[in-house]
Amino acid sequence: MRPEGKLTRDTVVRAALDLLNEVGMDGLSTRLLAARLGVQSPTLYWHFRNKRALLDAMAVAMLARHKHVWPPEGEMDWRAWLTLNVRSFRHALLAYRDGARVHAGTGPLAEQMPLAEAQVGLLCRHGFTPADALCIMIALSRFVVGWVLEEQARATDAADRTGQTQPELGPEAPLMAAAMAGILGDSPDAAFDRALGYFIAGLKPAE
Repeated sequence: MRPEGKLTRDTVVRAALDLLNEVGMDGLSTRLLAARLGVQSPTLYWHFRNKRALLDAMAVAMLARHKHVWPPEGEMDWRAWLTLNVRSFRHALLAYRDGARVHAGTGPLAEQMPLAEAQVGLLCRHGFTPADALCIMIALSRFVVGWVLEEQARATDAADRTGQTQPELGPEAPLMAAAMAGILGDSPDAAFDRALGYFIAGLKPAE
């Protein structure tokens, strides 16, 4: 039994992330986490008021461990920085089982404000309003979370899809046939980069 006095927020979060990789989001519970830590469930509430607060902390820890993009500075190429930042965000979510599900619904935390300020500042220096800059960052974040939700769901359901093939497209759908032929060979990273490129290419400050 772990002495309760030695339990810290970081210890709880690390154990929760390890447990997440083992049992997934559906299996993650405060009861199971408490048992893993050798404490009673109410002990966890000294550190996190509810499961949502724990998930928020897990999401922050995921990014701290696996999102390795420096804060933007000066007059750097904002499109290049956004691309690197978004790719890194995706890889951080993919580093954990159900990482996107953990991140979905999280709110901004105080420790994330300096980076958020730097991100908005980069776009503002290139002509975007603060409101538009924040809207772009939110839209990109939700794009990534939604994309990874689909990636991880398909990976989870892969066994159930064994033997399934893509539907054959006849002459009534020539454009779809050409489109599918053009993207089916993409790797997961290439498919993501293709979609992200369309998104970022369309961004420009309001005139």
